[in-house]
Amino acid sequence: MRVYVPLTLPGLAEAHEAGELGPAPLTAYAVTPGLREWFVSDDMEELEYAALSRAAAASLRMLAEDGAAPRKRVVVAVDVDDEAATALPGAEEAALGRVALAEAVRLVVAAAVHVDAEDALEDVEAAVRAVPAADRGDEDARSTVDGAEEHELLWFGVQEIPGLLK
Repeated sequence: MRVYVPLTLPGLAEAHEAGELGPAPLTAYAVTPGLREWFVSDDMEELEYAALSRAAAASLRMLAEDGAAPRKRVVVAVDVDDEAATALPGAEEAALGRVALAEAVRLVVAAAVHVDAEDALEDVEAAVRAVPAADRGDEDARSTVDGAEEHELLWFGVQEIPGLLK
């Protein structure tokens, strides 16, 4: 099963230094029955993109909590055994696809690292500032958050992490 672990650049730096994503339990996003039902698709590529998008939204919220982190969403894609991920409960939309990994994951086995491009920074910064109001139901703030979500994350190999941290 492919899981998508949301991070920030400082979190990626810590994982790179430690050689693993952790400590456990680790929250990630994956194609769960709830996400599959919500997305109403049998296309695995579309479903995995939806899980990646959920992780990117979680990364945005991490940025909102860390005022010092560079304003780039970061998601690490990792393949794990199906038994390694347990779907987390929650009826709210933000919980769809959320899973817990019971063990830390070695970073060298990651399939990819996804990070915002430079041209997304302005929209991501605006979205970070808008997250609290969006979570309270402010439609204008929700639109601002959606503006960041319109930016595709770039794909990088694990071996490119040092360059991403500069």
